[in-house]
Amino acid sequence: MSEALRLGFIGTGLMGAPMAARLVADGQDVTVWNRTGAKAAPLVAQGARQGKDAADVAEGADIVFTCLTDTKAMEQAVFGPRGIAEGAKTGAILVDFSSMAPDATREMAARLEAQTGMIWLDAPVSGGVPGAEAGTLAIMAGGPEDAFRKVEDIVLKMAARFTLMGPVGAGQTTKLCNQVIVGCTMAVLAEAARLATNAGVDATRLPEALAGGFADSKPLQIFMPRMVNAEHNPPLGHVCTMLKDLDSVHDLAKASTSPAPFTALAAEQFRLLMARGGPEADALEIFKLSGPTEL
Repeated sequence: MSEALRLGFIGTGLMGAPMAARLVADGQDVTVWNRTGAKAAPLVAQGARQGKDAADVAEGADIVFTCLTDTKAMEQAVFGPRGIAEGAKTGAILVDFSSMAPDATREMAARLEAQTGMIWLDAPVSGGVPGAEAGTLAIMAGGPEDAFRKVEDIVLKMAARFTLMGPVGAGQTTKLCNQVIVGCTMAVLAEAARLATNAGVDATRLPEALAGGFADSKPLQIFMPRMVNAEHNPPLGHVCTMLKDLDSVHDLAKASTSPAPFTALAAEQFRLLMARGGPEADALEIFKLSGPTEL
């Protein structure tokens, strides 16, 4: 049954392109659109249809996936001229892989359903570009359970784990918890790597030395070698994206009276990195802030 579904994918950038490519390679009926058309061209060459705009994608789709940079981009894609809302149909499902504030998600979800009858699932992802390419992403969702079940098999073609965490907005809240862990871990790993380097220890061997111990983790094994060896092309993730999420954590923490001192410190380090290296610097270049390497 899932093979007969018509799919749309809007936002074919760093993460969206490899995710959409997995659907196309699986033989799914996929129509793609990206504001910068050239980014969708490789998917069309692989067998996807080219949509004229976001509304055109939604008009023919049972499920529309979006993977955009932030709240502003998402609002424009959904409610702007020739946006998803203009082509949406009752009973269709929007699955948003973007990361944004939970309250903004709830507001837009209610607005879209009231205007069109289209259901919104917030489904931010974790795993970075390597996870998107390998189909090993962890995706955390918020929304109605029946809509979640309808899209589950399709989403699991792009991910290893797809978990319903609660009503609309719960996926975004879970992603912010994820970003607390990831952002603070990046900052701590950079600190440990700089300490090792400055003290005369080969930091590239730390993952090997610590493997299997309490300090071992997937971030240690993946992030630290990239930091120390300055492997930033392609970036694992842009610093502007990490900072956006950590600033959203700050807003949610304030609203829920939750202390988040470590997140605040990590956010300021990423803010400094963005000021020095630009918004598209690799977030892992945080390692350079504490050493002589120029940004």
